[in-house]
Amino acid sequence: MRTYTSEQLARVTVEEALAHPTWDMGPKITVDSATLMNKALEIIEARWLFDLSADEIGVMIHPQSIVHSMVEYNDGSVIAQLSPPDMKLPIQYALTWPHRCESVAQKLDWSQAMDLHFEPPDFERFGALRLGLEVARRGGTAGAVLNGANEAAVAAFLNGQLAFNEIVPAVDSVLKNHNFDPDPTLEDVFEMDRWARQEVSRWVCT
Repeated sequence: MRTYTSEQLARVTVEEALAHPTWDMGPKITVDSATLMNKALEIIEARWLFDLSADEIGVMIHPQSIVHSMVEYNDGSVIAQLSPPDMKLPIQYALTWPHRCESVAQKLDWSQAMDLHFEPPDFERFGALRLGLEVARRGGTAGAVLNGANEAAVAAFLNGQLAFNEIVPAVDSVLKNHNFDPDPTLEDVFEMDRWARQEVSRWVCT
């Protein structure tokens, strides 16, 4: 849906959102892919897993889903990880790390012509990315609130209670209005998650 206008995004159906062109995933993750919230969550993950600042993390739109990540070094060279869009490979590597074993996943066919297209994301139409960068910068309870609100909003969309283009605004509203704590306890995080899910109900059509 990266080429949809704002008007078209307002009319997206559940069936359209679940018809991902390259990945076969569950409903929740597929909707996250359509809103680009999956990339927002990956921004936050990268910030904490690799101890990066939000300004060191970027997102590019890559329709073929072959290049999954790229790391740019100080000298400007870039190393990328490429594979067909199949979660079997990363799951296998997580289980066998640090070893690499023969995989049942499909491999790239280098004997065939291949185009790799990249384009910058539209932060206006896909505001989830802006939220991901904001949460990566703030830390604290922001991540739990973003995730909890998004899970509740996506569930409401799948149940026909929320429009597709209301998912991210609902998450944004909950994030802005939560009682931010920069240094929460684990119980605080659980409580913020529960609160965020409840707050989304204000957006839901009954």
